[in-house]
Amino acid sequence: MSRIHLADSALFGADSGLIIAIKVVGIFAIMVLMTLFTIWAERRIVGRMQMRIGPNRVGPFGLLQSLMDGVKLALKEEIIPKGVHMAVYVIAPVIAATTAFLTFAVIPLGPEVSIFGQRTQLQLTDFPVSVLYVLAIASIGIYGIVLAGWASGSTYPLLGGLRSSAQMISYEIAMGLSFVAVFLYASSMSTSEIVAAQENIWYIVLLLPSFVIYVTAMVGETNRAPFDLPEAEGELVGGFHTEYSSLKFALFFLAEYVNMVTVSAMATTLFLGGWRAPYPISLWEQANVGWWPMLWFFGKVFAFLFIFIWLRGTLPRMRYDQFMRFGWKVLIPVSIAWILIVSTARYLRSAGSVDTQTLLFAAGAILVFGVAISYVLELKAKKAEEIEISRLEELASQPFDPFAGGFPVPPMPGQQPVPSRHKPLTVTAQGEGK
Repeated sequence: MSRIHLADSALFGADSGLIIAIKVVGIFAIMVLMTLFTIWAERRIVGRMQMRIGPNRVGPFGLLQSLMDGVKLALKEEIIPKGVHMAVYVIAPVIAATTAFLTFAVIPLGPEVSIFGQRTQLQLTDFPVSVLYVLAIASIGIYGIVLAGWASGSTYPLLGGLRSSAQMISYEIAMGLSFVAVFLYASSMSTSEIVAAQENIWYIVLLLPSFVIYVTAMVGETNRAPFDLPEAEGELVGGFHTEYSSLKFALFFLAEYVNMVTVSAMATTLFLGGWRAPYPISLWEQANVGWWPMLWFFGKVFAFLFIFIWLRGTLPRMRYDQFMRFGWKVLIPVSIAWILIVSTARYLRSAGSVDTQTLLFAAGAILVFGVAISYVLELKAKKAEEIEISRLEELASQPFDPFAGGFPVPPMPGQQPVPSRHKPLTVTAQGEGK
């Protein structure tokens, strides 16, 4: 498969109306089927982790359980509270679900194939800034959650919406910065160009820090554990969708799982070579030709979906202050430092003074070492804080005489004053103490 250049972008506009309709319906069907499969897989895998069976009644191995749950949600009675803003209340789940599907339009599923005798790309469309399009659509999708929390007219959904806006600001910055290193190395923002640039080596090898940052940010972007603070049923009942039921709730549920598939597809496209076959399958001449690449692509996507499920079944939810500190004080500074390293490497490569790959590997090792040192220092600071807290607790447990030094001293927090053996000072009319 020859590399597609931006000068050949008209290739994506040459499809007939029938081919475009087939692609649109195909993407929609794939997203819905992937959602149903992901819900089933999550319940089965988490069930196995917790030594349970999971769904096994409806269909073979319980495969139709997700479909039945969707039908049940659509047919349930809808309960709408009195205090909602009806227009925004109705449109919020539509925004969340619609934007989740739109993002997949620029994801390349494979190379050029033949559909009904017409040569076309296994991709709905592409343009020079398609990755920025993904970021823009993802930002709009967050508004569905924010508006749902505001329009519900209830406290807990409002808190979930506010948390969602804070999450968007914190983790979309880190996600966008993780893309910059890919743009610098691929010299393009087109998804098909980025896949073509990974023909020899995948970017997970060259840009491992960017990959780790993106994977962390994509978990926060999809509101999944341990970053599911907008929902947080432990303290917010159900978060932003507490007041939703029936089909509107199903749309939020659908949007969450479609977003999981989309961010997994983006990770595959940007860092795992897209639809290209992994080694040693790539040694087969027909591995990256025809319809076979779709198999490799969705295999990588399923691997990321398993990571999502694994995290949910393993890690507890983070506290809100831990979540914000991690986004602003760890992910964003590390992203900026890594961008400077990649920029320097690209410049030195253009000057021909050093091997870029060697420089990137060395810089990545230095960056990881710096993060490890920062983590150790933070652990030491926490240990010192715990020692100070234990000292104060021990001090508070001791009897306290406020007049032991001759003058009254207020007690520390937790200390209980005892009757003093010292006679407090008295002041006469002339101001002399006795």
